[in-house]
Amino acid sequence: MVDTTNEWILERTGIRERHLVDKGVAASDLAVGAVKNLLESHPFDLQEVDLIVVGTVTPDMMYPSTACLVQHKLGIQRTWGYDVSAGCSGFLYALNSGMQFIESGRYKKVLVIGSDVNSSMTDFTDRAVCIIFGDGAGAVLLEPADEGEDGIIDSVAQVEGAGGQYLNMPAGGSLNPASHETVDKKMHYIHQDGQQVFKYAVKKMSEMTERLLQKNNLTGHDIDCFIAHQANKRIIMATADRLKMPLEKVVINIDRYGNTTAGTIPLAMHTAVTEGKLKKGDLVLLAAVGAGFTSGATLLRWAF
Repeated sequence: MVDTTNEWILERTGIRERHLVDKGVAASDLAVGAVKNLLESHPFDLQEVDLIVVGTVTPDMMYPSTACLVQHKLGIQRTWGYDVSAGCSGFLYALNSGMQFIESGRYKKVLVIGSDVNSSMTDFTDRAVCIIFGDGAGAVLLEPADEGEDGIIDSVAQVEGAGGQYLNMPAGGSLNPASHETVDKKMHYIHQDGQQVFKYAVKKMSEMTERLLQKNNLTGHDIDCFIAHQANKRIIMATADRLKMPLEKVVINIDRYGNTTAGTIPLAMHTAVTEGKLKKGDLVLLAAVGAGFTSGATLLRWAF
């Protein structure tokens, strides 16, 4: 489709393959599939779910929210929910949002989902973008930690709106509603300045993870598993090197999925479990940088 090679893509991104949905499959469908997979590995009563938080930048439609559509498709009777739009930091922001409701003591079960159908907004004639993104979703269940156990320990987050010019989808909102002109100008696709985004991501992911570790009197040596947003292998490795973390503690699956935006961290969690890199009691560091610009890091103790 574009002038590139397998070697060029591998060297710059680390991506070998990606998965794209069939026509008509939306973000809510992937989200529902992720929840059903979660139920297989960790059975629970869906009717006890108090809240659904979905991180996505590719909702089925502007409204109703993806969370509403997920609730309907799963048949959960008494719950509520909403979407979080934070680009590639979407799952991390949704996770920290859901955490607050558990910590308040008012809720016992919160579903947090990251789901994106990036192929729906990818221009497959744009070499800078089309080689990177894939479609995917993952889901976790948040519950109160047992007495004496850690759960989500701490988090940091930041937005810098000035960076929005480097990674955005210009049309489809109130500023540039859909029209013949916006379609002709390909304004409904991802627009990215790859160099600017790469430089920012390398700098910010290191900065946010170091900030969180210092805040909790920890170093990279204390972390058992590092799960970062899978945007680019070089970004992940640069952060791991900065934290002085050995490769065996770093989860990388971008080679299998590409950048699935809000889906990357929960997919990487699953990879970490299946590869034996994530075990009960492990201290886990999550990190992401996304469009906005958005960034964040979260520290948690794995429960299973």
